[in-house]
Amino acid sequence: MVAVRALAESDLPEAQRIIRDAFGTFLGVPELETFRFPPYAHTRFGAEHIASFAAERDGALLGSNFAINWGSVGFFGPLSIRPDLWDAGIGQRLVAAACDAFEGWGIRHAGLFTFAQSAKHVGLYGKFGFHPRFLTAIMTKPAWLTETRLKWSGYSALPEGQRAEAEIATRELTETLYDGLDLRAEIRTVFARRLGDTVLLWDGDNRLAGFAICHCGPESEGGEGACFVKFGAVRPGSGAEERFAILLDACAALAVSAGMTIVVAGVNTAREEAYRAMLGRGFRTQIQGVTMHRPNESGYSRPGLFVLDDWR
Repeated sequence: MVAVRALAESDLPEAQRIIRDAFGTFLGVPELETFRFPPYAHTRFGAEHIASFAAERDGALLGSNFAINWGSVGFFGPLSIRPDLWDAGIGQRLVAAACDAFEGWGIRHAGLFTFAQSAKHVGLYGKFGFHPRFLTAIMTKPAWLTETRLKWSGYSALPEGQRAEAEIATRELTETLYDGLDLRAEIRTVFARRLGDTVLLWDGDNRLAGFAICHCGPESEGGEGACFVKFGAVRPGSGAEERFAILLDACAALAVSAGMTIVVAGVNTAREEAYRAMLGRGFRTQIQGVTMHRPNESGYSRPGLFVLDDWR
């Protein structure tokens, strides 16, 4: 009998292997053993804002899932099942566990990222009330250096007493994007686990103009040589497009300082101005998928908002 329980630290090597094999098999990778895939099991397990789930039978791990809490917004993934057990109903058990976590947290807008071309995946998540909306493009560009008009700092370089102030400033900014959206735990996790850093962009009056949570390197979700923007946003309203361009420059500067060669960022195409701005700055789509939402509403993926995110 299949049981769903909390993922344990001792499960992590096998959980990561199943994640790699499941996605590699779906993508048609010929040599799974050499397929390099982000270490999601290790970066997400035990984080203060993430619930981790395991499916097992007779003591054997069958798959895993991770539910992420961004305040009023939640998403889950990566959901993975051993390829030899696909279509056995295990995925539904793990999706249900994530949805229960959302309910317990009081999440108002839940979602996920999945393969746009896969009717099976879209159909599975549709059973739980998730609706496919716009594509999210995962875009890349070689890292570059440009002087920025606004000053920026890294969260990790702040004195301990100022970090809490910076977190509050990010919370105030995300409130303008979607009521209750909160990335503070994500910022703390990246710092505590040394996965990268958070870029903080400041106006002349020391008001937060934007921020970006970045993973850097092979031990992070970025991968070898990559600075991956897991979430980034600028204050909406007049001048937002210019602030967005400067935030991208700051992310690239962080990438160069960390020895990374490319910048990777996701942008939902419903944020049409942000998507066009990325194309105009020379970013090109590496992969794309569809975000699914519950309820069937835009959340913070709507025109006029310059936001980067990745719900993988």
